[in-house]
Amino acid sequence: MHPFISVGVVALPLTTAALAAQAPVTVTVSQDTLIATVTGFSGPEAVRYDPEQDVYFVGNFNGAGDAADNNGFISRLRADGKVENLRFIAGGAKGVTLHAPRGMFIVGDTLWAADVGALRGFNRRTGAPLATVDFAALEPGFLNDVAAGPDGALYVTDTPKNRIYKVAGLTPSVAVEDTSLGRPNGITWDASGNRFIVVPFGGRQALFGWRPGQSGLEVFATPPGGRYDGVEVLGDGRILVASQADSSLLIVERGQPRRVARTAGAPADIGFDSKRRRTAVPYIVLDRVDIFQLPE
Repeated sequence: MHPFISVGVVALPLTTAALAAQAPVTVTVSQDTLIATVTGFSGPEAVRYDPEQDVYFVGNFNGAGDAADNNGFISRLRADGKVENLRFIAGGAKGVTLHAPRGMFIVGDTLWAADVGALRGFNRRTGAPLATVDFAALEPGFLNDVAAGPDGALYVTDTPKNRIYKVAGLTPSVAVEDTSLGRPNGITWDASGNRFIVVPFGGRQALFGWRPGQSGLEVFATPPGGRYDGVEVLGDGRILVASQADSSLLIVERGQPRRVARTAGAPADIGFDSKRRRTAVPYIVLDRVDIFQLPE
């Protein structure tokens, strides 16, 4: 275990000025590593790629990211950067409760989204609400990202509480709580390493490996940047990480990091298009998503 106490409190960027209903959707295409820039979102915090439907889901705060205002929404974005449905799943419509969607994960036909005080499941094809996991009894801080483990359970990070929750049978519990998590933000399962990859938003510049049932953390890389948000396993042993401290994307291979792109602003929870080896990068305060081509 590598214990440390995070110094100070870094404020999460939780607000955005524009409303998606009023913003036009535009796409700018480049021949560079930047494939497309898509505007017209409202505080986009997270992206999840659905390879079967070949679309990205984009979670929008649409206001304060910590407010239970039921006006958040999830967009469907085509892989080429065209918005298919800006408000595919919208709080207050068709029986949907959705305040400010953050990290998302797909299990079967269910799109799970972390939200204010709850984890919510929706049909990834129709958008219909399917399930809600209420975290109120655990007094959560800021539920941030979600990933499935090999045990069939879902695991959710709580950034200010320095926790990772386990959700089994729609019942949440605290799997680990430790300041050494460094305000955990992104989480994803790394099958090749038989571990979760957890990236801290605060604390030291380090990427952690964590195995359910173990209290200890393994530091496997110390990349530049910091205030890490999204993380994706690329399927070839490499790990993609978004750094808000220096607005960059990094690839970690065999523990060695390298910057592969500079981003237009602070990158939030990225999505990975496994078919084209691209990543979609949301910027909360810019109300936009950029799509980058990743190096081989």
